[in-house]
Amino acid sequence: MQKIAILYDASQAVLSTFDLDQVLQQILNIARDYFRLQNVSVFLLDKESSELVSTCHIGGKENNWETRIPVGKGVTGAAVEQKRPIYSADVSQDPRYISSGRDNGSELAIPLIMKDEVLGVLDCQSEHTDAFDSEVIDLLTIFSTQASLALQNARLHSLERSRARQLETINTIAQQMTIVLDLEELLTKVCSLIGQAFEIDHVSILLREDKHLVLRAHEGRLTPLIPKQTRIPVEVGPWNRILIGDKVVIENDLGRHPYDAGLFQESNSRMCIALVSFGQTLGVLVLESAREKAFDPMSRRTLESLADICATAIQNAQHVDRVRQLAYLDGLTGIFNRRFFEMRIGEEIERAKRFDSHLSVVLVDIDQFKRLNDEFGHLLGDEVLRQVSSIFSDHLRKIDVVCRYGGEEFAILLPETNPKSAMQVAEKLRRLIEKWQFPGVARPVTVSAGTATFPENGSSRDDLVKAADAALYAAKQAGRNCVRIATTSSRGAAAR
Repeated sequence: MQKIAILYDASQAVLSTFDLDQVLQQILNIARDYFRLQNVSVFLLDKESSELVSTCHIGGKENNWETRIPVGKGVTGAAVEQKRPIYSADVSQDPRYISSGRDNGSELAIPLIMKDEVLGVLDCQSEHTDAFDSEVIDLLTIFSTQASLALQNARLHSLERSRARQLETINTIAQQMTIVLDLEELLTKVCSLIGQAFEIDHVSILLREDKHLVLRAHEGRLTPLIPKQTRIPVEVGPWNRILIGDKVVIENDLGRHPYDAGLFQESNSRMCIALVSFGQTLGVLVLESAREKAFDPMSRRTLESLADICATAIQNAQHVDRVRQLAYLDGLTGIFNRRFFEMRIGEEIERAKRFDSHLSVVLVDIDQFKRLNDEFGHLLGDEVLRQVSSIFSDHLRKIDVVCRYGGEEFAILLPETNPKSAMQVAEKLRRLIEKWQFPGVARPVTVSAGTATFPENGSSRDDLVKAADAALYAAKQAGRNCVRIATTSSRGAAAR
């Protein structure tokens, strides 16, 4: 009866809490206080690696307990593999024995099993040979069933709390995403929120553009290997699998994939989740960790749900972005309008100041456009405007900005371009227009242009536009179909 009472008390103690750390500590306390054992450890099973991980212990040398034992190795590994207690009465005669750092004579390993699933091992060692008799082994085996139940309850409780926190986090993130409609701000916020909420080392968003993915935003503690806005071919890495239908790709050992240069230097595991909204794959949410095997299937569903929320928010922001872009586009030519020019010139001047670089402005006017309309009609006049716009756009860099400034006049922003280079660009455009055969127009169409440059011709929007406009007027006065460079200095502009 006394032994039954001991088991009852031990079971009540170990089942008295749902906290995993407290359950593990209670198991050790009971092994020490009820069974008088001085060298006990609890190993938990890591299913991903098929290893037993030393989680807590009493006795032995501290620095020898942080260990991982493959299933099937050692006395503990054999207990997991065979799903029954393994007793080695004399470890010196047992080739399976793995030393724990002290002179032991015997070892007893009892698997912690719940519904035929091994959770871990209760491992007891003694410095004496044949230290455990059949009665103690039976009692510890019975106790292990209660310990297994307590571990399972603690795990389920922890899982439920984790899911509740994740659901709360998802709800918070969803609320914050709905109030952000600027695409760039949204992408940065998504990366930051997910990284903080789920303790992920780095979060990135790649958006789809034609046959490439573009790294649009990333936040975290890892070292980037490529800059933002880099275009990544979909054939590289896991991206093709995502885009052809796999919703999630988990790579828990990136060292095994030498073909993939990766996005971040210290990354050892990665989860890629498709961003899908209304059946359209917008891109990829990329989660990375410096640890191997950092992503498990249990977190997959939660993160997929989060990715779906992100995809919807991104698509909404893209719609708003397109609407906003329409407000900055000229309805006739399809290029940017004067409103966009006024916004961008201020931004580009600030950028040029910050990086101590040049910014050139080119004002271009189609010569005698009213006469062209009178001769050939407004429909052909509109077509000339469209084709001139297209020629300018096709023969300038991606960073250059072409705008319809008003009527037959165009304004062009040339970042990082000095006066000499701006003159060459304007001259190239002038020659292209002069040689172009405009359908239905029986005579050459020509343009005049004036250029001005920051900081040589001014340090403000008004100074630069006035200087370029004066240069354009000089080109008109010189007989049209030519380019003139501004002569106003920044000092002169300031004096006015």
